[in-house]
Amino acid sequence: MFHTSSATDTLAGAGWELRFEPLFAGHRGFVFPCDEHGRVDMNSLSERALQNYLYARAMMGRETAWPQVLPSLIH
Repeated sequence: MFHTSSATDTLAGAGWELRFEPLFAGHRGFVFPCDEHGRVDMNSLSERALQNYLYARAMMGRETAWPQVLPSLIH
């Protein structure tokens, strides 16, 4: 189960996502639109998406794995 956050069409159209996989079964992962280098435009995220992004970053190694930059599954 992943929580997907949206941003501007510029990043979403770029075709990349930053994916934080959950470390434990039953926990949620997070997916954010990014550029090919994994940079997320935090200014374009909604308030809730920004909170989720900051949470996912803070929980790396505790609740989420280190993020991966992957081609976007949403076209």
